[in-house]
Amino acid sequence: MLRGAIQEESAPAHSDLKSYDLYIAGKDVAGDGWVYTVSGRSLLEDVFTSVSLKRTLEQDPESDAANHPYVVGRCAIADDSAIDLATQAAAAAAQEWAAVPQERRMRLGTRFREELIKHQDEFLEMLVAESHPVKLARWELSCLLQIYAPGSLRWYTKQMRVEKEYGGRKLILQRQPDGVVAFNPPQNAPLPSAALSVLALMAGNAVVVRAPRSIALSTMWLLRDIVAPILEELDAPPGVLNAVCSNPKQTMDRWVTDPLINDIFYIGGSQEGLRFEQACVANGKKPILELAGNDGIVVWKDADVKWAAEAITESFFGSGQICMVPNYVLVHPDVADALIAEVKEQVKTVKPGYPEEEDVLLSPVRRSERFFRLLRQALDNGAELVTGGNRTELDGTPSETGVFLQPTVVRVDGLDRARTYDVVREETFFPLIPVIVPEADNDDALLEDFLRFVNSNEYGLRNSLWSRSDHIIDTFVRRVVNGGLLKVNDSHIGFLPYLPSHGGTGRTGGAFGEANYPMLKTSHVQGVSIARDVSPYDAVFGAFDD
Repeated sequence: MLRGAIQEESAPAHSDLKSYDLYIAGKDVAGDGWVYTVSGRSLLEDVFTSVSLKRTLEQDPESDAANHPYVVGRCAIADDSAIDLATQAAAAAAQEWAAVPQERRMRLGTRFREELIKHQDEFLEMLVAESHPVKLARWELSCLLQIYAPGSLRWYTKQMRVEKEYGGRKLILQRQPDGVVAFNPPQNAPLPSAALSVLALMAGNAVVVRAPRSIALSTMWLLRDIVAPILEELDAPPGVLNAVCSNPKQTMDRWVTDPLINDIFYIGGSQEGLRFEQACVANGKKPILELAGNDGIVVWKDADVKWAAEAITESFFGSGQICMVPNYVLVHPDVADALIAEVKEQVKTVKPGYPEEEDVLLSPVRRSERFFRLLRQALDNGAELVTGGNRTELDGTPSETGVFLQPTVVRVDGLDRARTYDVVREETFFPLIPVIVPEADNDDALLEDFLRFVNSNEYGLRNSLWSRSDHIIDTFVRRVVNGGLLKVNDSHIGFLPYLPSHGGTGRTGGAFGEANYPMLKTSHVQGVSIARDVSPYDAVFGAFDD
């Protein structure tokens, strides 16, 4: 039973404006005001007009400003009562949905992938409107298509239930849903992060998703226009999916203390996330953390330098504001100069521009003070600037007032001192990467140093290795324990079926961190024994004879 009333009547929307109410218990519900999305292009063309439009509309939703071509859409805002109603709706639906056969729930993943392909143009439009370069938006779509690929879905299914025969018994290991899972997507990639909630639904959970207030449109579009109709098609109970646009602290504080919430999937910064983990545990919640990354790429002396440099330039995609891009490079001194020269050349292909332009890979960076502080500290510490280091305009012209940052590479000589540099030790979240060149030594000693350096990283999302040597590859595969994913001679940010898409150790995943399959993380293992003609007395006292 829901505590409170659901108001279904919402404010009238302008005819050409995408408009999303809250989505609670299978119904569109009026919110407490609106937040508006203006196009990513407008923020580069005329930031003053863009900001003025948002302010005008938030004060007067019926203003003619809604008809301005810069205005893309709006989302209703949830107050405390609406946040609680969404949680109650999920709790009311959870038991019925958990009882649905796994085979039927798995169809959700298949249908979700089909709908993503069917609506791919709209998917890209949504991300471009939120300032994602269209080239990166296609990569984000490809990532989801891999996560929900047929092979991946078959693998998830196998993990959910295993049956064995033993001594007149059927033994079952099965995963049961945790119950109500709350999702907190980040501002930099809310749509693809919210899409992970489909995996929690497939596991048999009911979900509540918070769309970030500052960038809510794509999340609400995905959940309301793509996921919700599929759930209706599958006869899922109303309330199994709920989506609210709300303030982060307001929402998280309520989720942590609400006894109806079982798991909270938190995506955000490490410092806040690790504190949040403690609050979850103290309140009996399972925290599932996707925090910062400080990923490393190791380049051995026999690597394909050109392809390794291609992987390194992924660091600059989206201006480095993607948690799983490379954050530092560790290179064998024999190929350091050649690698740095190749990276410097390939950096020229990473350009700023309007998000809908095909060759654009940089995004605007609004607050760049920390970028320059990190760079200044590195140079003062003895690092060498290889390329970049300035703000730039749309056309790539260096400028003191540009809203883009040049892709920036610094060379750091010496492994022992490398972690005295903040740019090496911390995630930067900027288009800034250090290339660390150790002192020359014999290869066996260097290999040990490289392994020690990678494994001692406080973060642990992804790591990459570039080498042609079977010995080096096998050694890394056996001995690199840091991180949730190790890529060898491959794209660092690319997704693959079967392999985990997220997750990590240390300051990336928290105390319980590991490779993250959301379908498995939001469920728990249960053992079952079904006996036939077995004497309980013999089962206890005859076991030794077996």
